[in-house]
Amino acid sequence: MAQTPSLLTSKPDAKAIPIRIVDAEMLAEKPADIQAWAKASRFKGEAGEFLRIQGKNGVGEVLIGTGGEPLTPWSLADAVTNLDEGIYALEGASADECEIAGLGWCLAQYRFDRYRSYENTGPRTLIVPESTDIATIERAVASISLVRDLVNTPAEDMGPADLQDTAEALVEEFGGTCETIVGEDLLDENFPAIHAVGRAATEGREPRLIDLRWGEEGPKLTLVGKGVCFDTGGLDLKPASGMLIMKKDMGGAAHALGLARLIMASGLKVQLRVLVPAVENAVSGNAYRPGDVIATRKGLSVEIGNTDAEGRVVLCDALALACEEKPDLLMDFATLTGAARVALGPDLPATYANDDALWGALENAAKEAQDPLWRMPLWAPYDAMLKSEIADMNNTADGPFGGSITAALYLQRFVEKSVPWVHFDVFSWMPSAKPGRPKGGEAQGLRACYDALKSFLKLDA
Repeated sequence: MAQTPSLLTSKPDAKAIPIRIVDAEMLAEKPADIQAWAKASRFKGEAGEFLRIQGKNGVGEVLIGTGGEPLTPWSLADAVTNLDEGIYALEGASADECEIAGLGWCLAQYRFDRYRSYENTGPRTLIVPESTDIATIERAVASISLVRDLVNTPAEDMGPADLQDTAEALVEEFGGTCETIVGEDLLDENFPAIHAVGRAATEGREPRLIDLRWGEEGPKLTLVGKGVCFDTGGLDLKPASGMLIMKKDMGGAAHALGLARLIMASGLKVQLRVLVPAVENAVSGNAYRPGDVIATRKGLSVEIGNTDAEGRVVLCDALALACEEKPDLLMDFATLTGAARVALGPDLPATYANDDALWGALENAAKEAQDPLWRMPLWAPYDAMLKSEIADMNNTADGPFGGSITAALYLQRFVEKSVPWVHFDVFSWMPSAKPGRPKGGEAQGLRACYDALKSFLKLDA
């Protein structure tokens, strides 16, 4: 994992460069020379602005503007990427504010350096109050960095077997078990939909179902993540431009594994299960075809209206398996539809919940953590759009409308009504860099999900 550790400390250092939060009103109270330098630098104390003040031996202090608004996870992020290696002290902020801003301080220093070298500027360490929960911040940073690393890795090095290796590495680090059903064994174990989508892949990249378990006490929590390690579109082939970032189509699996890491590292008292149907949607002579009718674990037959709607096909077998144990909470993550991005853009995960209390927990957690989610409707009348003339259902809707909703309704058919369930249609990608969030793989809603599941499941930890 590329994240550098120990970027936060509560240990005082007399040589630390102070960072002070200011707005226009506070700036007006600064000494005249600082005001003059700020004016010359066009620094007004607005959100996203920062200003280095020269001291006797280099930078003497750093001013960061907020525009009078509360600190966000990204308030310090732009500044930290432009600061030199060293130790800095955030002054005048509470422990809660430091926990919010400290997250961005660390994430801004993330680098994906597996394939290229970066100029080593060295770590920028931030001193925060002793009451700041540094361990919680670092666990979140490690989990988010894991998601970023997995999504950023090209498909050549992040195939189904590599996702399996990631799950097994988590078990090695935190305990638990990990079992995997591979290739033709999927048919023997009644996972025909996963097999159908992934059977065209080459040797060594066979489809598989990864099944991780951890914890023996507490409520049952199951996470399911779409692990399409590369999506050509299948025989309904994507154009070249559509394939450029399809290494990210396993972003749902990355989210499930990242959240699992956060849960395990935090020692939550849950019976955790993580299911990742891992496949490559490849093209070959035995690829599944438009018009095929495939079986599923639940017994529903599915007509394939489009081979590029493969994510829901692999997920349905995993969701059916998850519900056989009647978990107290079921969460699935998937880079499922372009329609969600048309509706909500790249930053907001489309969120579908079959339980209002569950959504309430998610909504509250998203606001508190400043980790946005957006609820979308499981609009029952649209379910008719999935009708097939020859099978129980089609994997695509009849018509161009409501694509993210109909995809969620497809998944809902494989979830038992008694199981509290939430589906996240995530993008898992930053199309352009923002403070603390470089272009590339990104975790979305991860911290909100963690806080919400603790609340919904009434966990003490």
